[in-house]
Amino acid sequence: MFPGATDEREWTDAAAQSDRDGSTDTGGRTPDREGANFVVVGAPLDASTTFQPGTRFGPRRIRHFAETFDDYDHRTDQHFSALGVVDHGDVRAWDDVEEYLEWLEGTLRDVVWDDAVPLLLGGEHTVSLAGARAVEPEVVLTLDAHLDLRDEYDGNSLSHACVTRRILEEVDSVEEAIVLGARTGSEEEWERAAADDVTVVSPEDVADWEPDEALLERDVYCSVDIDGADPAYAPGTGTTEPFGLEPREMRDVVRTLAPAVTGFDVVEVNDRDDGQAAALAGKLVREFVYSHAKARR
Repeated sequence: MFPGATDEREWTDAAAQSDRDGSTDTGGRTPDREGANFVVVGAPLDASTTFQPGTRFGPRRIRHFAETFDDYDHRTDQHFSALGVVDHGDVRAWDDVEEYLEWLEGTLRDVVWDDAVPLLLGGEHTVSLAGARAVEPEVVLTLDAHLDLRDEYDGNSLSHACVTRRILEEVDSVEEAIVLGARTGSEEEWERAAADDVTVVSPEDVADWEPDEALLERDVYCSVDIDGADPAYAPGTGTTEPFGLEPREMRDVVRTLAPAVTGFDVVEVNDRDDGQAAALAGKLVREFVYSHAKARR
């Protein structure tokens, strides 16, 4: 369970009593979410990760390394445990990625229909496609080292390296993608990034970047790929890319955007460090919740 959240997970006898023959851990009943403002959903997909796999452990590690954080936030004068956060548990991944994304989308759409904000814990970045489909934002904003604008990678159009492009092409509500911190991409991706519906802000410029009023009046889906951070701060991810963002820069973006964000995720955390990436991911989730709740208070 994410620390400070209410545990929505239900007891299950593995495959015998779980949804879809063991593919989820929710037990099949409709949850009672009266009063819930945020719902944590884990998505441990690890199908197309490249170089260093391990994103299947991301949700578990994010929850674990968030255990040391204080419940009280002095900046906003709020207690995390009083903000209506529930933890749905993980939607267990299986081999058919397209089918899994549809199932995950349905789980997240239920959260939206319950008038709560989904907090998605990855898992590889591909899961953000399910998040955007469920939330149907006008803008998707990512903190990411990579553009993720490939049409396919190794013949796979649902690779984590293609997720921003898939969102632009498949989610009809999305008018624009903003990528903060990108510092690498293929020639094809940079050509796609030059189109009017994509804005790229380099790591050097993120500290001075501020959303305009028009952006803050639109519905935004915010996706944090933990490799957006410099690997000195978050080495536990699949494809580390030096010269990245400072954690405070990522925190400031999350805080500023929070009032406009209708769906939030942190992805690409794996188990190949001592918890640095997971701790940063968990802290960014909490910063989002505190800031979003304060804006709505």
